Amino acid sequence: MGRIPQHFIDELIARADIVEVIGSRVQLKKAGREWKACCPFHNEKTPSFWVSPDKQFYHCFGCGKHGTVLGFLMDHDHLAFPEAVEELAARLGLEVPREGGGEAVAPRAEEPLYELMARVARYYAECLGREPRARDYLARRGLTAATLERFEIGYAVNSWNDVLKRFGGDDLARRRLAETGLVIERERSQTQFSERHYDRFRDRIMFPIRDTRGRVIAFGGRVIDAGEPKYLNSPETVLFHKGRELYGLYETRRARSNLKRLVIVEGYMDAVRLHQEGIDYAVATLGTATTAEHFRRIFRLVSEVVFAFDGDRAGRAAAWRALQQALPEAREGRQIRFLFLPDGHDPDTLIAAEGREAFEARLAGALPLSEYLVRELSEQSDLAHADGRARFAESARPLYQKLPAGVYRELLLGRLAQVVGLGPERLEELWSKAPGAPAPAPAPAPPPTARAGARARLSGGRGSLVRQAIVRLVHFPAIAAEVSPAERSGLDASEEAGIALLRELLDNLREQPAQISAQVIQRWAGRDGGESLQKLLEREEVITDAAAAAGELRAALVKLADLAAERRLQALEAKSRTGPLTSDELKEFQRLMSIMSARPARHG
Repeated sequence: MGRIPQHFIDELIARADIVEVIGSRVQLKKAGREWKACCPFHNEKTPSFWVSPDKQFYHCFGCGKHGTVLGFLMDHDHLAFPEAVEELAARLGLEVPREGGGEAVAPRAEEPLYELMARVARYYAECLGREPRARDYLARRGLTAATLERFEIGYAVNSWNDVLKRFGGDDLARRRLAETGLVIERERSQTQFSERHYDRFRDRIMFPIRDTRGRVIAFGGRVIDAGEPKYLNSPETVLFHKGRELYGLYETRRARSNLKRLVIVEGYMDAVRLHQEGIDYAVATLGTATTAEHFRRIFRLVSEVVFAFDGDRAGRAAAWRALQQALPEAREGRQIRFLFLPDGHDPDTLIAAEGREAFEARLAGALPLSEYLVRELSEQSDLAHADGRARFAESARPLYQKLPAGVYRELLLGRLAQVVGLGPERLEELWSKAPGAPAPAPAPAPPPTARAGARARLSGGRGSLVRQAIVRLVHFPAIAAEVSPAERSGLDASEEAGIALLRELLDNLREQPAQISAQVIQRWAGRDGGESLQKLLEREEVITDAAAAAGELRAALVKLADLAAERRLQALEAKSRTGPLTSDELKEFQRLMSIMSARPARHG
């Protein structure tokens, strides 16, 4: 896809009206120059959520959530950054450009493919209305007309070329059908292009698969009668990557703005039926095991996930694969649990038999990952004997080593050690000495020095000069252009707390000028120093205007340069008392003395 250029992100931030965007999702009330509301990110009765049109920034004094309009879309609508950019750009009527290999990529080159998929999805839905056999099948499965419409479920007729004839009128159209996986090319055929292709989906119930913006990117087709494969999915295409997508996620996000849990099932019909019965936070994997990308996406949305698998051998195998993928993502603050259904049932049939309340009770009692892991390994070993416990330990070792460092890893170590009958420290020690064990983790890095600065405190003592300069730049980023090269170079020798962030901020704003505070905050989102910048922007500062801010910024930079020069002079003087200076050091000493003598006396 390519990288989204920074200049376009800056333009989005500058053109967007944060009050309008947030106001379309939250009931805002005018409060002086700002707007307030009850926070959408936590429960409260007294409004503590404020939106500043001047700063194009929001902040909640209750839970601490804050950010730009893009940050709000990511947090509130559960969007990844590129998706939030797409959403905001669409609202403003802009196309998102992409960069790749140093050259610009034509924006929205895939848009005709999205349009094609939408047209085909509508056609499949029309075909369902004309096919009594398919409608009867869905009625027997218990799906209502409202559910069929909500998920736009359709039917692919029993023909080798129905979609090809209807949507493949010329070479370009047929090429697009092939690019989206709707038709398949025959091997080694010498016939005309239209005859070299045939429809992928025939005589199947069709489930459109949507991305987070609701665009159809693929299809899943289920047989009506006996036949193989039971489910047939679109292949990997420019629009569709199985390892990233989850069926029903778009519908889930539309149903619930405040998601807390996701239920992962195996089939499209399972997800649809759970939604219909009120479990509207169910999604399905797309004919593949749950991937690391799935987990990263899930945990951007919720902190709890429950896998609901059939209780048969295939379901248990799928659950074990999911557990192994989940281990690198298991950490404190996250819940990963497993629900195994009674024999002969899948989520679709079980909720039909028991109802929503009984199904949610089963979800509440699902096995935590740690207990599922212990249970599975225990069933493979006879824990009554030493050799069985040793086998348990050997099986657990590679699984334990997938866990990230943290409290959860330590707690699971204690649980595994309890089963083995050893102390946690002794078990981990033996594991570290086992053949093939990974090398010990490197010792933690020492605390950052003042030169590292991006995470250092930006207050107190001389550091207040750094804070003063950064505050001026954050509130009035355009004043960076008024800093002379000499004033900027005076910072190179400084080692004050936070100086690295100030240097980086100043250089960035001189190379890529910004006009408003939100542009600066967005550039630093997720980077070292980003949180510090946001906190500084939240504080009320007595800064009259840009001209005054520019003068205060330059004064702070001069003082910081003086402090660095003084420190270097002191170091050179101390060295001269123990021995002669080199010729270069002597020249540096004379240069610094000349600079300092030319400065007016400093006060404070």
